[in-house]
Amino acid sequence: MMNGLFTHVRQAALVAAGVAACLVACTGRPADHDAGTVPEVEGLPDTVTFADVAPIIRSHCTGCHRPGQVGPFPLISYQDVRRKAKTVRKMVVGRWMPPWPADTAYSRFLGERTLNARQIATLAKWVDQGALAGDTSALPPLPALAGSAATGVPEHFGPPDAVVWLPDTFYIPGDNRDRFIITKAPFVLERDTFLRAVEFVPGNRRYAHHMNGAMISYADGAKGDVFGGAAYIDADSTRSLDAFAELQLQNDDGTWPLLTPNLVNYLPGLSPPFYPAGIGGYRIAREGAFLLNTMHYGPSMRDTLDRSHFNLWFSAVAPQRPMKELFLGTLGMSPVVPELVIPPDTVMTFRTSLRVPADISVLSINPHLHLLGKSFLAFAVAPAGDTIPLIRIPDWDFRWQYAYTFAHMLHIPKDAVIHVEAVMDNTAANRNNPFSPPRTAVAPKGRHMRTTDEMLQFFVNYVDYRPGDERISLNTGTAPTTDGAPR
Repeated sequence: MMNGLFTHVRQAALVAAGVAACLVACTGRPADHDAGTVPEVEGLPDTVTFADVAPIIRSHCTGCHRPGQVGPFPLISYQDVRRKAKTVRKMVVGRWMPPWPADTAYSRFLGERTLNARQIATLAKWVDQGALAGDTSALPPLPALAGSAATGVPEHFGPPDAVVWLPDTFYIPGDNRDRFIITKAPFVLERDTFLRAVEFVPGNRRYAHHMNGAMISYADGAKGDVFGGAAYIDADSTRSLDAFAELQLQNDDGTWPLLTPNLVNYLPGLSPPFYPAGIGGYRIAREGAFLLNTMHYGPSMRDTLDRSHFNLWFSAVAPQRPMKELFLGTLGMSPVVPELVIPPDTVMTFRTSLRVPADISVLSINPHLHLLGKSFLAFAVAPAGDTIPLIRIPDWDFRWQYAYTFAHMLHIPKDAVIHVEAVMDNTAANRNNPFSPPRTAVAPKGRHMRTTDEMLQFFVNYVDYRPGDERISLNTGTAPTTDGAPR
């Protein structure tokens, strides 16, 4: 019999829908979306050159538009940006790019990918004047991009301290089928240590749709060979317990090792949250493995391959504030009302709510819908009746699903109720509808969630509340002092 920790493997599928669509021309929205107007801004240079534009591009575009990232073309050098100047103008004036679904008038987060009126007007004027190079000799050199393939890794983290690869190259047949795989990425480190941050880096971003990962930790001498066992197992045809046995996850004496559930996830566009030292984090054993249960590959029309890996950052500081999670909605801690069944040719509103059992300090939140999502709203109501805004996404876009981190810890008091409301559009007017004509959409039970299924989920990462948490910055460049105030 497995011990209790091992049975906590979360089966919920954080299914990202249609990553291939997010690569199409990098539009992020339908081509006939309102093209927008250039803001009227005073005080712009008479002649705008690349020297004026480069800082905007580097801080808001290059992170995604560089080799190995989701952007379909680079925006690094003058030549790169000049070549795509008209596209850049259209995307920023129409507010398609950079992508930031959350309404900044409702709540604010770290790393907001938004341009202000002056930045938009500067880019538009540069293009309208012929995208001149100007004198770029005074531009600082392009900052070294973090030694990680993911967008959003803080530069001061530097290259990862360790890289853990999946066991072998995975072959994806071109038969236009979803695939759900269970696998592991074993590792042997120099010693036991503390894990500050971990990110999953897909080898094939076009077809890697989502990944749910846990961490296996072996005690010294408990496992002779962490690399043994099967490589990839079909999750649709194998029970989890049988798959774990085929992966040879057990200790050598047949008992089950310690498992840390839900340690790392992946969705297209999602950067892992990075918190200040001592907040969150985990102990990582010298010998162990990352358990991928599940890895979802989307349908491909041609044969292709994937070899993904994990990047690890260590810490000399033991985790002082362990991170916890509230999981609302489909497969989670609170039911969706009404039951998530969306008949064709209907627009419906669904809700879920959860009472907070103790005072918490929220670090980050992650809303999740599939292709039929139209809008998303989450807020908390305190016992005194005050409303605590969490997030509002008025125009849901399944291509951009982020973990939104607050600038400071957000206190939600005991017995407050978190409310989530989502509108689903199962009509032909929804350009993202996977079926024509529309079909009944459900959140099925007993099998993995496919791209064309629907779900409503909301994840809240938090630590137990301490007085003064509201003053602690979650910017990874700002460390908390011993009294809880930011430095």
